[in-house]
Amino acid sequence: MVEPEDAPKVLLLGGTSESEALALALARAGYWVLVSTATDEPLPIGAHPHIHRRCGRLGVKEMHALLVEEGFAALVDATHPYATEVHDTAHKTCEQAGLPYLRFRRQQSSTTQSDWIFAKDHEEAARIACEDGRPVLLTTGSRNLSPYVQEAGRRRVELYARVLHHDESVRACEEAELDEARRIYGRGPFSYEDNCALIRRYRIGVMVSKESGETGGVIEKWRAAQDQGCRFIVIRRPQEKGELIFQNVDELVRCLSRCSRSGFAEDGSKFP
Repeated sequence: MVEPEDAPKVLLLGGTSESEALALALARAGYWVLVSTATDEPLPIGAHPHIHRRCGRLGVKEMHALLVEEGFAALVDATHPYATEVHDTAHKTCEQAGLPYLRFRRQQSSTTQSDWIFAKDHEEAARIACEDGRPVLLTTGSRNLSPYVQEAGRRRVELYARVLHHDESVRACEEAELDEARRIYGRGPFSYEDNCALIRRYRIGVMVSKESGETGGVIEKWRAAQDQGCRFIVIRRPQEKGELIFQNVDELVRCLSRCSRSGFAEDGSKFP
């Protein structure tokens, strides 16, 4: 990778649909951007000579080495709202390295409905989903499958999970002992029609989703569930650490422009 001599470097933890817009905005503002994703799944990151990509999960040790040894000026965390482990790792690493941690969090849905059934975590969602006795469709990814598989087995409920056809997802399904016949492979975004077809095909009576925001397809899921007579269970978003949390790309870039290499703002206050 060819790096510009004077451009400050930003590590962008991506993987969501917002990654491209953020990477382009940072590059156009004069930063050299490395987009880091956990897997090598296809992801648009923007066509710009100052945007590059790496793949593979980073622990605190690996992330710290990358940030310090490669001379990054800041980290922007644009991972999924439910990627709590990544958020904690990034926040902790930036504290250790003395670098600014800026979090981009996609907006929640503006059309939350009274018929959404909220659950505080996957364990509670599994209990609520399986109490109905009808087939359940998980649209929450390949992590945290075990509570649903166990509860469905105990209640003798048919359980299906829509997951990526990726080695990591397949491995997670196997570890949770979710049968191959219960796995629905696909990659979003999924339309209202896609969700309706899936519900009809598997006779789904309950759909489980994260509150992934409108860009994450939660509205299309809910409308399909509503029209097909399904209960719609939504797992609440977890609390996040840090004070620099943005939902607007331009505001994040403007804030980053005030950061120095030592992680302080122009007014002398320490970034979290």
